[in-house]
Amino acid sequence: MPKQKTNSAAKKRFKITGRGRILRRHAMKSHNLEKKTAKRRRGFRRDHSVDSTDVREVERLLGR
Repeated sequence: MPKQKTNSAAKKRFKITGRGRILRRHAMKSHNLEKKTAKRRRGFRRDHSVDSTDVREVERLLGR
């Protein structure tokens, strides 16, 4: 049986923590930042966990 391939796009966008949680980048951080408050921009820095409804699909893409 051939090896299962990891989805390349998903590999670049998600990271798995030591405890197995899947983290994602925050949306809306790439442009038009001068309109957004400093407090809001600081919130974009941290990685957020993937919503529980999407975890199964992301794990499938990552080959887990």
